[in-house]
Amino acid sequence: MDIEARLAEKLRRIEALFAGATTDGERVAAEEAAKRVRAKLEEAKKLDPPIEFRFTFQDPWSRKLFLALARRYGFDPYRQRGQRFTTVMLRAPEGFVHKTLWPEFQELDKTLVEHLNAVADRILTQVVHPNMAEAQEVDAPRQLSGGA
Repeated sequence: MDIEARLAEKLRRIEALFAGATTDGERVAAEEAAKRVRAKLEEAKKLDPPIEFRFTFQDPWSRKLFLALARRYGFDPYRQRGQRFTTVMLRAPEGFVHKTLWPEFQELDKTLVEHLNAVADRILTQVVHPNMAEAQEVDAPRQLSGGA
């Protein structure tokens, strides 16, 4: 694991501590630790300068997850004028994207899709129709020959 990945992991743990902090002192300590880790992460970015990446997402939930995750790490995702809504551009260090951001996104996305599918199936079977089986596959009708 490279330095950026280690720093990002440390930042996640600190943010978890901050979220679970019950006293002002714990929150301040976690916030200060997060600031130090973010500063180290900025230094690491100098060793692996940001490059432009283009990501395309087929469903809005995956796109929203990726946007939130990128922003959580302090990046500013964007879309160039004229690009499709499914496109997300990001300037980030290549090592960080390949070793941390994308693998974490894939793991979270898989969990999110499984959860959303389960919720949709439950609602559809309860409200619309209990049979959620796929459409059956049938042979295509034979074409009539065009000869006279």
